[in-house]
Amino acid sequence: MPTRFPRTLLAALATAALLSSGTLGAPATAAPAAAAWDTDRAGAAYAAAPASVTASGSENAATAPGLAFDGDGASRWSSDFADGAWIRVDLGATIRIDRVVLDWEAAYGKRYVLEVSKNGTDWTPFYTETAGTGGTVTAQTYPQEVTGRYVRMRGVERATPWGYSLYSFRVYGGERAPASTTRTNLALNHPAYTNYYQHAGNSPAFVTDGGWPANLKDDATRWSSDWNADRWISVDLGATSTITSVDLYWEAAYAVDYELQVSDDNRTWRTVARPSAAEVAARRADVRSPAEAVGLRDTVTLPSPATGRYVRVLGKERRSFYNPAPATAQFGYSLYEFQVWGTGGSADAAYPALPAEQPGTYRTAFFDDFTGAALDRSKWRVVRTGTEMGSVNGESQAYVDSTDNIRTEGGNLVLRAKYCKGCTKAGGGTYDFTSGRIDTNTRFDFTYGRVSARMRLPVGDGFWPAFWMLGSNVDDPSVSWPASGETDIMEAIGYRDWTSTALHGPGYSADGNIGARQTFPGGGSVDQWHTYAVEWTPTAMRFFVDDRLVQETTRNKMESTRGQWVFGGNQYVILNLALGGAYPAGWNQVTTPYWGLPQSSVDRIAGGAVQAEVDWVRVEQKR
Repeated sequence: MPTRFPRTLLAALATAALLSSGTLGAPATAAPAAAAWDTDRAGAAYAAAPASVTASGSENAATAPGLAFDGDGASRWSSDFADGAWIRVDLGATIRIDRVVLDWEAAYGKRYVLEVSKNGTDWTPFYTETAGTGGTVTAQTYPQEVTGRYVRMRGVERATPWGYSLYSFRVYGGERAPASTTRTNLALNHPAYTNYYQHAGNSPAFVTDGGWPANLKDDATRWSSDWNADRWISVDLGATSTITSVDLYWEAAYAVDYELQVSDDNRTWRTVARPSAAEVAARRADVRSPAEAVGLRDTVTLPSPATGRYVRVLGKERRSFYNPAPATAQFGYSLYEFQVWGTGGSADAAYPALPAEQPGTYRTAFFDDFTGAALDRSKWRVVRTGTEMGSVNGESQAYVDSTDNIRTEGGNLVLRAKYCKGCTKAGGGTYDFTSGRIDTNTRFDFTYGRVSARMRLPVGDGFWPAFWMLGSNVDDPSVSWPASGETDIMEAIGYRDWTSTALHGPGYSADGNIGARQTFPGGGSVDQWHTYAVEWTPTAMRFFVDDRLVQETTRNKMESTRGQWVFGGNQYVILNLALGGAYPAGWNQVTTPYWGLPQSSVDRIAGGAVQAEVDWVRVEQKR
């Protein structure tokens, strides 16, 4: 049977002062001093030993390398005028690095690499920039193993004729807790894992970095899940350990109910503690506005020690907020620090290596050239509004299963828009337009490959055809969108000369997606035939129009600067023709007679002239 939390937790919940002070149930062994938490280790190393900073060269004596580490935002290092120039710092000790921050002057790096070394000779890259734009760059290291004593910025290509120029070069991290025969926090600077997190700046790595704000309210280093109750965070202690207590320093978005679990393999879990019903009720009743809410500290003392290598908090219920009235709102879970007190452990705990590129040769795994008399339903599912999906994005059409909207014609798939005022009822709504949407879900779901289609698209405000993919787990309520991942291989919103590509996931969804807009060269137009494609690998997404690369997003850069890579599982292909909605309206600013769809476009739909055509669709995978 799992043990219950100590009664001191319930009593503390009744006292607001204790919730904000972080003094609830402190363990017998004091927590690490907060002074070293979130310290710029590079600046500290330079202050202690200026010779710890070296560079390939400097523009002159007034731009020496130490000026990037002196804490003065006005001074700077400027290299000699060479693409391969570098600057490095000796931190004085081997630490786990959780992030590096570069503040560029106007002479920034267009291409450069951040590298780590244990000996100053052998270097391992952990962040690669191929299209730098200067400014402040924060390169998070999660989920990579970045441990070393030396850190280097190595230039590859300058953005200007001048050298590389940095106002500051900051490094954050700390020493890993070693094995211990006396009671200590075994989790300090150890690897942490989660199923989903909000964005790169709220990764699980921060729950073991050794610190938290005293008011349990500030936006300091913390893990924050996405907005879902079914989320967990775990810590790897490095070796089987004897665990006596756990301290959890929650931000205001704390777990009302959760299970504390241990595991030997990070897969099979044993619950060792959970709040009682009364404790859950007290936490549930603490409903405050986000402006008023503060976090709390949970000290969970186990009545008998538990053994395991991994310790996990499994969320069961999120806190509610009065936001602003009259309903409650819920965010994700937000945790500053996860301390695990006991004996055992090992400093050898490390994040696993990330997937590498696949070997093999591309071979066709799926193909349809639409030469049959009708849509091949062994390959495609017809999607209907009110059945397979609801209304989305403020679009005006209902998707229906009709040959008026979806048919094969002349060796092409035709998705045609139709207009009939108030004629279509679907999903509890009434629609003036119908259109077509098909996908390969349950017919052909796959991981990695080169996906392409040859298409001819309509021109006109608010016509929104798309060729895209969704994660096959999108309908799982414990995942949903955007944690499922979305790959937009081609979207057009009626403009003659351009289309767009995009990726959506936690921390980079909707208008904040990672995307690009491409303009057809040589006067090309969307109503001509073009081939749109993506090459999806374990390390990158590369988008093409007529074999011309238009967007490349690496997993390394995405997870370092934006959010979690959620493209390691099955996706399925989608083709559709939407009408109006958020994306077109954001560009054409049309609000009547339909959002994003002007009367001129309605008239063209009514005339039967609006359709998207697809010559073929192909998926190739490496074998």
